[in-house]
Amino acid sequence: MPSRVLIVEDESIVALDLQRRLVRLGYDVPRVAASHDQALKAVNDTFPDIVLMDINISGDIDGIDTAAKLDVPVIYLTAYSEEKTLQRAKATKPYGYLVKPFSERELHATIQMALERHGVETRLRISENLLAVAYAKMEVGKRELEIRAVELFEEKQRLEVTLNSIGDGVITTDKLGHVTYLNPVAEVKTGWTMAEACGQPISKILVLINEETQQTAPSPIEVTLRTGEITGLAHHSALINRQGTVFSIEDSAAPMRDRANQIIGAVLVFHDVSDARRLADEMTYQATHDALTDLVNRREFERRLEKAIQSATLHGHQHALAYLDLDQFKIVNDTCGHSAGDELLRQITGLLRLTLRANDTLARLGGDEFGVLLETCPAYFALQIAENLRNIIGDFHFVWDEKTFPISVSIGLVSFGGQASERKGLTEILRIADSACYTAKDLGRNRIHVYQADDNAMNKRHGELDWYTRIYRAMEQNRLVLYVQKIVSLNSSEPYHEHVEMLLRLVNEDGKIVPPMAFIPAAERYGLMPEIDRWVIRTAFAHIAGLPHAANSLFSINLSGGSLNDEKALRFICEQLATSGVPAQSICFEITETAAIANLLNARAFILALKEKGCKFALDDFGSGMSSFAYLKHLPVNFLKIDGCFVKDIETDTVDVAMVTAINNIGHVMGLETIAEFVENEQILAILRDIGVDFAQGYGVGYPVPMAPA
Repeated sequence: MPSRVLIVEDESIVALDLQRRLVRLGYDVPRVAASHDQALKAVNDTFPDIVLMDINISGDIDGIDTAAKLDVPVIYLTAYSEEKTLQRAKATKPYGYLVKPFSERELHATIQMALERHGVETRLRISENLLAVAYAKMEVGKRELEIRAVELFEEKQRLEVTLNSIGDGVITTDKLGHVTYLNPVAEVKTGWTMAEACGQPISKILVLINEETQQTAPSPIEVTLRTGEITGLAHHSALINRQGTVFSIEDSAAPMRDRANQIIGAVLVFHDVSDARRLADEMTYQATHDALTDLVNRREFERRLEKAIQSATLHGHQHALAYLDLDQFKIVNDTCGHSAGDELLRQITGLLRLTLRANDTLARLGGDEFGVLLETCPAYFALQIAENLRNIIGDFHFVWDEKTFPISVSIGLVSFGGQASERKGLTEILRIADSACYTAKDLGRNRIHVYQADDNAMNKRHGELDWYTRIYRAMEQNRLVLYVQKIVSLNSSEPYHEHVEMLLRLVNEDGKIVPPMAFIPAAERYGLMPEIDRWVIRTAFAHIAGLPHAANSLFSINLSGGSLNDEKALRFICEQLATSGVPAQSICFEITETAAIANLLNARAFILALKEKGCKFALDDFGSGMSSFAYLKHLPVNFLKIDGCFVKDIETDTVDVAMVTAINNIGHVMGLETIAEFVENEQILAILRDIGVDFAQGYGVGYPVPMAPA
């Protein structure tokens, strides 16, 4: 019977994808929950074997507090979180962690280890309960011996049967520490029969060591006989049996007393926890290592980096951090699939290890990004190691399905520590190294960029960072504005009263208009586009709602890739449609081909959800991607906007004419209408009419103008 898994995840797309993967792996996934209340009800209704709990579920009670109320093994699903959150999660004693994104192999392995651990713990509890029953019977037997001597033999037989049947080892001694009894489990674990062991000192029969130090550990029976107290085994205790086999064991010794309360001996009860400790060690290793490459993961890397920063502060040690990003990984992944990408990462890991010192830390930080912590390493030597890393990857060619891919790497290198260096914290060093790495990419890739305090290339990137606050300030001060640009029909009749694209502009603090390409790239790089999209939608809907001809018009609104992959953005748009009263059929969302194919499943689900409301969709910049026609049939759009690079030179370039003709024909075959961008003059308009393009947009049709009041 397959193990039953409950998914608690508030992002439905992620939850459905996870459910599909679990079913493919052979698990029973009867229900998906998205909140605290749903999770509790689902546990009571379905009795799952294990719960996959997203830490950040919706509602007032997060995944950690929800897990604390469940009497079911929990594995946390999480992206990178604050240490405080991780400590809270750890306090609930989860059975594992899965760091997003994760592979099916990681998912399956983590669930299987958790189920195995839960089974071991359950069996241990049952053994302990059996032992408690046995001891209760033994005490009853002792008391009855005084008044029912005739029943002594029969009672003794029953107790011995009980002791012989339990799963724990039991050893008793007299008051001098000589063995008087071993049950069968103790015989197997120690390698001594009861006949051989009786009368022998306990130290000879029960040889204990500390697993970590390999030093002899004190016998709890000897301590109990000396103190008269119950004594637990030392932490990390192990038993070496007569044949030299080592078992990890746990439990305790207790004194045995007569009616006068005098110690007459001691009893030791122990159980083999080798499997449980192995599982615990594996879980600890899993929590600190990347399952694909077996390298330390980002969390463990940051812990080691923090220790290096402390040593630099306390002792003046000089260290370096190299931040690596593969240049061709996406090409391999997109061309050959994720299996090829995974194999490339494994092979790259093996290459990187060849060039590093024994005390260097190599980590996979996420995706195709690696970090190398070079401890006690002068700057000149760190640069030499980084160059070796670059060269060994540059000389490597990845082969998959008879295809060969040259591979290179961009490296950002930052040194820290030393007597005279500026003190930097963990976040700052990682930020600088990441920025240096992407500066190396911006400068041409396959190179090393070493951070310097007066670094012009990095200062340019930091200038983009300034846009983060400038854009937020503009939003707070209402300095974002919308322009509109006409889209005209090239057929004999115009199907819409008004057909325009709404364009974003920013007014700077001097009152001048800032074009979108001055700030949109920085907004996309630093994740600001979803917030900007919300402003555009809110503002545009408020304007459209006041237009008397809105129902007979079509207004195009651009959506970024960030919003396309954000389920919250979909809910926001639906809420705005409901509250503004804007006719859904008057809205056309424009998405770029690049953003759509970056996550095809999410894009398709997003489009279908809003098309059900009545909205239309246009695929912008069509033709600029590598696989436009292949992806097009999976995207249920209404319009194709032909990329302007094919349109602007159509008067003189016959190849551009052929490209536009092909895109237009494919669009019409699929029942789509076409829109040509960058239409600059009447000659281009005439050629587009001859080709049969449906609509045109550009300076030859109309310049962008400020959106007029409704």
